[in-house]
Amino acid sequence: MTSAQVALDTWLPLWLAVPLVLAVLGLGALLLLRRARGGFWRFALLVLVLFALLDPRLVVENRRPLDDIVLVVSDRSQSQEVGERRARQAEALRALRERLAAMPNVEVREAEIEQSERGTLALPTIQNALAGIDEKRLGAVILSSDGQVADLGKAAGDLPFDAPLHVLLTGRPDERDRTLAVEGAPAYALVGEPFRIRVRADDLPGATTGEIGLRLLLNGRPVQRRAVRPGEEAAFDVTLDRPGESVVVIEADPLPGEVSLRNNSRFVKVNGIRDRLRVLLVSGQPYPGLRVWRNVLKADPTIDLVHFTILRPPEKQDGTPINELALIAFPSRELFEEKLAGFDLVIFDRYARRGLLPLLYLDNVARYVEDGGALLEAAGPEFAEPASLYRTPLARVLPGRPTGEVFERRLVPQITDLGRRHPVTQALIGDDGQTDWGPWFRQIDVDPSDAMVLMSGAVERPLLLLKRVGKGRVAQLLSDHAWLWARDVEGGGPHVSLLRRVLHWLMREPELEEERLLARAVGGGIEIERRSLEDKARQATVTLPDGRTRRVALQTAGDGVRRGRIPVDEPGFYKVGDGDLATYVAGRPMPLPEIADLRSSPEPLAPAIEKTGGSARWIEAGLPALREVGARSVAGGNGWIGLRRNGVTVLESRTEAPLLPPFLTLTLLAGMAALAWWREGRA
Repeated sequence: MTSAQVALDTWLPLWLAVPLVLAVLGLGALLLLRRARGGFWRFALLVLVLFALLDPRLVVENRRPLDDIVLVVSDRSQSQEVGERRARQAEALRALRERLAAMPNVEVREAEIEQSERGTLALPTIQNALAGIDEKRLGAVILSSDGQVADLGKAAGDLPFDAPLHVLLTGRPDERDRTLAVEGAPAYALVGEPFRIRVRADDLPGATTGEIGLRLLLNGRPVQRRAVRPGEEAAFDVTLDRPGESVVVIEADPLPGEVSLRNNSRFVKVNGIRDRLRVLLVSGQPYPGLRVWRNVLKADPTIDLVHFTILRPPEKQDGTPINELALIAFPSRELFEEKLAGFDLVIFDRYARRGLLPLLYLDNVARYVEDGGALLEAAGPEFAEPASLYRTPLARVLPGRPTGEVFERRLVPQITDLGRRHPVTQALIGDDGQTDWGPWFRQIDVDPSDAMVLMSGAVERPLLLLKRVGKGRVAQLLSDHAWLWARDVEGGGPHVSLLRRVLHWLMREPELEEERLLARAVGGGIEIERRSLEDKARQATVTLPDGRTRRVALQTAGDGVRRGRIPVDEPGFYKVGDGDLATYVAGRPMPLPEIADLRSSPEPLAPAIEKTGGSARWIEAGLPALREVGARSVAGGNGWIGLRRNGVTVLESRTEAPLLPPFLTLTLLAGMAALAWWREGRA
């Protein structure tokens, strides 16, 4: 495209050139008005002098028109994975590229919006795509999205472009959605104390007349169910029954015909903590190991220890003067009848029947265990004698039956094959798989029945037994020589770790459960770990956010652990189960703004569309035609969207030439001067 124009190339500054032109025009007008002799030729001479000073030139420019730029932005956020949105988007983009390629003088730029923790943010993507581009060339911004964009509508008054914004909506105009939001939930809660979770369920676009059914699951177990009206807040009171992490899942019944089930369930993880652990330690004959038990229990700041040492039965006489005796009666009735249920753990350390505790109280302890309590019996030689606790009602909960034999010899505790798989003793094994520990010198022999034997001693007889009885748990340590490890006899051993892990297993520490299912999101997948005492093939069933299921084979990783991994590409919550246990994990977490409303809608973008004069169209109704429009024309109509025609050009060549050659200018000046002089001479 070629254009020509006249331009001045004067060496005079503007402040001098303008007054000079005005002066010449004024003087010429004065000469002509007075009809002065030779005035015309004088004026013509002045004009030629001014012409020479201004030096007008003919400028010829050759310009190349630049293509208008159309920015095509694709929404790749997680809400685009709902239904057929991704497929509709791909088909629309393919057709759009073909139509744009067929239009002359149009350059296409593309950009993609990725997911962020704050939702779908389009502004940073558009700003990066427009960097280095002359904004005057921008013909339109075409955004393919479900409309759930967090920032464009809010920034309508400060957009980085003024070209029309056209939105191609990937969803359907009649979509409905049921949403569930957690309004409040604690991160920590006391075990055994109720806490409250507040949730709200909504039906979009408008509340229905019916109620919404809600279900609450605690660690995969259904706990509560209720119905609420849409938009109303519901409160669930939940009580944790164990310390450590618990998963609370709230599910809303599906809404018929809703667009997605991804936001129909939410889960929160609550860490259960014990306020104070109450432990009752009843010791019999004093011995060096009693100090070890006290040190282990007192070292834990969460434990309230109640310790009664029974040194003398009531029938034995003591020559101590009456005024020096402690006259406080042993509170056996208070401890073993009235307040027994308030203890988390009862320990009998080398205690034998001495007539102080009636059999009724020991029967209370047995029922306490069966109802969910915990009992530890640290046996001494008394357990093999006629005064053994096994000859009391406790026999029905104790895991080992004494044979009457006591091994008084050197023995080195060993972990059994079962103990190598059990979390209580598995962590005691060295990195080389060995247990190089110091010896003990006494062991009480028992028949273990159906108890779990985790450690063995002399002639491979049971040394540490664990057993579940009713709702409770019982442990039995069949030696009173654990204190030798504390004294580092021949190198000692991990006495603190052993005793502490046994205590915490009795008090239901989740990390020490022998049957445990773990799932965690790692690097685009979910890693599954199953701990079990049984070495058998296992499969995990993974329930996807949309309700579909997939099976994962778990491969052995040694010592009771099996692991598997499944790649995940869907955002939302996954349920992992193996038929016995279940847990929940967030695969790719979907930001809260993204799941608040999964319907496709132009409303969030309406302010930006109106500001730029663009439009919003549903892809399902057909891709609109493309038209070029003027800068001030309407940018959309029935079945079409407009691309602004800007007419921006770039200079390729430029030539300049004086309107009059210098020689001709000098000749005219000389001629005019001669004519003026001649005319003046004749006068």
